[in-house]
Amino acid sequence: MGRIRILSDNVANKIAAGEVVERPASVVKELLENSLDAGATEIRVDTENAGRRLIRIQDDGCGMLRDDAMLAFERHATSKLSDVKDLLAIATLGFRGEALPSIASVSRLVLETRSDEEQTGARVEIAGGKMLKCDEIARPRGTTISVRDLFFNVPARKKFLRSDQTELAHIGSLMTHYSLGHANKRFELYHEGRELLNVSPVESLRERAFQVFGSEIMQDLIDVRTRTFEVRLPPPYVPPHIRASAEQPPAEPDVTEFALEGLISGPHVQKLNRNSIFLFVNGRLIRDKVLLHALSAAYHNLMPVGCYPFALLFLNCDPSEVDVNVHPSKTEVRFRHGSAVHDAVRDAVREMLMESRPVSNIPLPASPVAQRRTEPPLVQRAAALPFSEYSAISEMEEAPVSELPAETQGGALPVVEVVTPVVPTQSWPAAAPAPVTVATTTMRRIPDTHGGLDGLPSDWERVDSLEALRDLRPLGQLHDSFIVAAGRDGLWIIDQHVAHERILFEQVLRQRAAGNVEIQQLLMPIVLQLTPGQEFEYARIAEELNAYGFETEPFGQRTIAIKSSPAGVGPGDIEKIVFEILEIAESEFRAASLEEIRRSVCATIACRAAIKINMRLEPKKIDWLLRALSACEYPMTCPHGRPIALRYSTKDILKSFHRI
Repeated sequence: MGRIRILSDNVANKIAAGEVVERPASVVKELLENSLDAGATEIRVDTENAGRRLIRIQDDGCGMLRDDAMLAFERHATSKLSDVKDLLAIATLGFRGEALPSIASVSRLVLETRSDEEQTGARVEIAGGKMLKCDEIARPRGTTISVRDLFFNVPARKKFLRSDQTELAHIGSLMTHYSLGHANKRFELYHEGRELLNVSPVESLRERAFQVFGSEIMQDLIDVRTRTFEVRLPPPYVPPHIRASAEQPPAEPDVTEFALEGLISGPHVQKLNRNSIFLFVNGRLIRDKVLLHALSAAYHNLMPVGCYPFALLFLNCDPSEVDVNVHPSKTEVRFRHGSAVHDAVRDAVREMLMESRPVSNIPLPASPVAQRRTEPPLVQRAAALPFSEYSAISEMEEAPVSELPAETQGGALPVVEVVTPVVPTQSWPAAAPAPVTVATTTMRRIPDTHGGLDGLPSDWERVDSLEALRDLRPLGQLHDSFIVAAGRDGLWIIDQHVAHERILFEQVLRQRAAGNVEIQQLLMPIVLQLTPGQEFEYARIAEELNAYGFETEPFGQRTIAIKSSPAGVGPGDIEKIVFEILEIAESEFRAASLEEIRRSVCATIACRAAIKINMRLEPKKIDWLLRALSACEYPMTCPHGRPIALRYSTKDILKSFHRI
């Protein structure tokens, strides 16, 4: 008897479920995407036991016909593809047709649906992949799917699930991510009757970000206005004799259009992982390495190494330009012109940073109310938690139960505080006593303004960007290290070292690009003894060192002689700069592009040649420093990511003195 056999549909569905249904949040993801594809404007998710006992998704979408409701549970059944050509231009979130049969094979599932084309709806009940019954019911248009006892017939899969708190956090993460991507829809999430998320439709992305993340981060976000860019690629080469024989004109270049919009943070907002980066391609939530690298490249030399910004970006293009059929859970995509998209996104984000030039504000002491509520609501923590399919790229690993926040441990499940512009909801845990309401009198105390605000200019509430640097009035130095200046919108403090470092960095970059780096010849060559690793690095980057003014040559075994250096670098810093460049790890050099290597070299030179702290500056030198800094392309941070200037706005000053 042969050894090869055809698997039964039941076994095949369970194998497919292993790819599609990893945890309760995977079920929510597949059903949520189907609801969005159905045109739903209101989606409600109810869960029990963190999705183990019940997951119910209700929507007001187009619904299904009775015959379609039964056919939807057959393998490879879908309404979104009809021909192999459709795979080349997928415009829907779901398309494979494996989600429903896979989910139904490992749970007890009930589908209730009605389409506008029929007077009555259909109710389909399935357990472990077997259809039990199909009845007619009366119900409004839309679809409700109830998934009970997940993995009841695959007990081994239950062992891989984490605690209720962790599984619920993944569901909350998924819901908040998709609520960000669809601001014009209502999303509701309830766990055992308690409201975890409830966001209403809004008109703008900024309003939805305010609903999800609250007001604290909003002032640090920059609007990326819709930017349309074309990607042009030359046509494939055709030899002239073939073109002549075919009598065909040369092919036109390949042109496609992309649109980018969203929100990004200034360089002073620095996260320790990529979990605050939300990327959507044609409305699909993804984790794409090309776009993640493009975003990191846009902030290169504006942030410290290992720090990441907050970003909520939407990239829209022709569906034929992106392949979404490269991952079982559809969380990764592949662009047809990946390198061109990478460069366009990087340049667009960097241009927005250059135009806005955001400045860091001096942090104010928190109010007593804010101090009592330092823990962010779970909807914000869940939004920063990576969904399980993204774990291969994300830096944030899933924490064991013992490492979860203290309030999420124990029996009580967390309740998400809904952040809305109008009415705040209850905070968690539910078992905690309700806050005490303090009675207030009807009399409102008007603070004494000691002369009022009549003497202030009419635009005292304005908040300037770093464009205001050229108009600052220097007041002096603090500890011979920080320049204190008065501006139209408040008080400014500038770090003189990092300010000069940014000026020199951009100057060296321009000189290097033009090929006219200023060089100073040394009276006596400096001889350096290298380690074997440093000697190998030197052999690879010797030409790059020479391009920056470090004229070097081998001088015996593992020894080099430096004959010249860039102008402005002190003799005592030459040896340190060369060793710093050579000590960059070999893996970092191989992973970095030539442009990144050049920027690293420029940053090292600028840091060593810049004005130091504890150095008294003459007023003329301070004036020059501020003017030169205002002329920089990116005066926000030094090449290593430290902020250059801090602002104490007029509004904050008045608040601190209780005048407003």
